[in-house]
Amino acid sequence: MSKTPARSGASLRAWFDTAAAGSGRGIDWARVAPFIGLHLACFAVFWTGWSPFAVAASAALYALRMFAITGFYHRYFSHRAFRAPRAVQFAFAVLGATAAQRGPLWWASHHRHHHAHADGERDAHSPHRHGFLWAHLGWFLARENFATRAELVSDLARYPELRFLDRYDTLVPALLAVALYAAGEWLAHAHPGLQTDGPMLLVWGFFISTIALYHATFTVNSLAHTFGWRRYASRDGSRNNLWLALLTFGEGWHNNHHHFPGSARQGFFWWEIDLTYYGLRLLAALGLVRDLRPVPAAMREARRLQ
Repeated sequence: MSKTPARSGASLRAWFDTAAAGSGRGIDWARVAPFIGLHLACFAVFWTGWSPFAVAASAALYALRMFAITGFYHRYFSHRAFRAPRAVQFAFAVLGATAAQRGPLWWASHHRHHHAHADGERDAHSPHRHGFLWAHLGWFLARENFATRAELVSDLARYPELRFLDRYDTLVPALLAVALYAAGEWLAHAHPGLQTDGPMLLVWGFFISTIALYHATFTVNSLAHTFGWRRYASRDGSRNNLWLALLTFGEGWHNNHHHFPGSARQGFFWWEIDLTYYGLRLLAALGLVRDLRPVPAAMREARRLQ
């Protein structure tokens, strides 16, 4: 009996419950159909049109979710670069989950694995080992990278709310999409001068914003290991890139980051713009996070190439 129907069924169930996912290698096209659908849905903009409000909402949601991904999924969950109360940890885990980049445990576990094997054979998204396109998005769609590497995130897995977000990782993005549609329909009736309705706000606020966020984040794996300059003699091919740093709120200072991953700040010098770090400083001033790990002066000068 063919295993294809059973595998396809597991792939479809995995849209809603990651525990149903199978194993293996290669792209699981049935499971990644929603990812493809998100891209195609952006073309609905030719039907919905645009309004200044819808475009502003799209930009705002890009910024909020980029900060949640870079500040919390990356610097907090992956590297523990600062401390946060459990309520704040959960709030930003939920905000990060709206980006549809899987759950916080999955994200942190694969990123920790990347640092342990950066640009080596076991690095899932090294452009030097697996090619640029695979590093950019192929690895994200592959069966072999679907499961959370639980052994690498035991410190995070003790929180049941984070395990829930990780297992049902499509729930929060779906709720955001529904909320945007409902908000757009309300605006169409309550504030018609904004010229915004449900389909328009859904397309701009969710589909376009999410796809822009996907590919901006993916550039850190692909472009930031290919284009730019190296300040430090790290054992990988990481690069610093100003344009990527602006696009990703500071993540483009990638060679800095691989040199000293534990810092809450990736722009090591005052002229290196790091919007995520500025946001974390604001949260610290408000008492929402604490103990932002700095870059020791000795580390800024160690292993310098230039």
